[in-house]
Amino acid sequence: WAMGSEAGGPRATAPGQQLRALFYVLPPGESSFRTVEEVPDYVEKSIPFFIAFIGLEFVVSWVQKRKLAGRINDGISSLSLGILSRLPDVLFRSFDLISYIYVWNNYRLFELPWDSPWTWYLTLLGVDFVYYCFHRISHEVNILWAAHQVHHSSEDYNLFTALRQSVLQKYTSWIFNLPMALFIPPSVFAVHLQFNLLYQFWIHTEVVTKLGPLEWILNTPSHHRVHHGRNPYCIDKNYGGTLIIWDRIFGTFEAEDAKVVYGLTHPVNSFDPIMLQLRPLVHIWNTFWATPGFCNKLSVIFKGPGWGPGKPRLGLPEEIPVITGKEVPFNPSVPAYLNWYAVVHFAIIMELYTGLLGTVTMLSQGTILLRIGFIILSLTSFGLLMENRQPKADILEIIRCLVFVAVYKLGHLRSQFSSLGSAYEV
Repeated sequence: WAMGSEAGGPRATAPGQQLRALFYVLPPGESSFRTVEEVPDYVEKSIPFFIAFIGLEFVVSWVQKRKLAGRINDGISSLSLGILSRLPDVLFRSFDLISYIYVWNNYRLFELPWDSPWTWYLTLLGVDFVYYCFHRISHEVNILWAAHQVHHSSEDYNLFTALRQSVLQKYTSWIFNLPMALFIPPSVFAVHLQFNLLYQFWIHTEVVTKLGPLEWILNTPSHHRVHHGRNPYCIDKNYGGTLIIWDRIFGTFEAEDAKVVYGLTHPVNSFDPIMLQLRPLVHIWNTFWATPGFCNKLSVIFKGPGWGPGKPRLGLPEEIPVITGKEVPFNPSVPAYLNWYAVVHFAIIMELYTGLLGTVTMLSQGTILLRIGFIILSLTSFGLLMENRQPKADILEIIRCLVFVAVYKLGHLRSQFSSLGSAYEV
């Protein structure tokens, strides 16, 4: 988020402020900035809170239901997709901000005051309305759904799911924000773009039931559970980010009713992050060439994912698979030691990833690319291990470990904690 140091770099935030930012309750007086350079990286600073709330969710779930809030394989898959979605940001600045600032600098019609509470609240509404529009289109246009479906591919619903993100989606969402660049300062936009994203973290949980009168205005865990459901009554409902008012206004609201079964109507059945990111695009490609007629081919791309020749734009509701209540999530049986192996090695990759984020400005381009390549290799290997894809998973994991030792010895990979160097090699 910080794009320079002319104003002394991004402003520090206290833990209390960061916690309130997570729930979008940091008022204008504490979150208004003159320049983009001053805007804190609220998302990166929230990582400790993400970890703390995930731990708290596990505790509360155990107390409520005597079971944990998720599975190791699905949790690692979600975190892998989250890391994968952030890797392009290591190499490039935020595409949303680059395009927004360009339009602001060259085409703005007038300039609202950056320090006005009215500008702050208008931007809150504007960013959330734009999110609703883009989110809805992402469900109704097949090529956009191919990117967004990654977030819906988990058959669990917990705080890990919030971190399951698409690599590709950010390269289309920026277009929808540009009208605000005609009059809203980039520094105000940068704050609310982060707040809107952060707010959506905590609503991915089953441990919070209903929130009373707030259900009428805010997007809540109950509303968002419906959005992630594959029950027929859940499909294409509750697109809101922070507010649920847009769904109520435009007729896409649905209250939680029957028990929600999560995931895609046609599950992908994979924990491989590359497969989860790219297989929908392969499906569109194959369908495009198999569908006769030029107009029909265009419809494969730009109509709904359920469309076919002779069907309505969004497909036929009766073709949505019926939910019986006996659905079993994809959960290959693997030995307990393999689960623990994956957890330990994933923790090492998490440590190397956060170290990369913290030192990226001091590293050469070659070292950065090498580290990114190794992280992608590792996440892919973990996915295959969780699927128990033998012997392919074993071979890839042996190659990954040999690569790790080699690049670690050559100094291209380094732990943030020097005392762990020997342990990592072992």
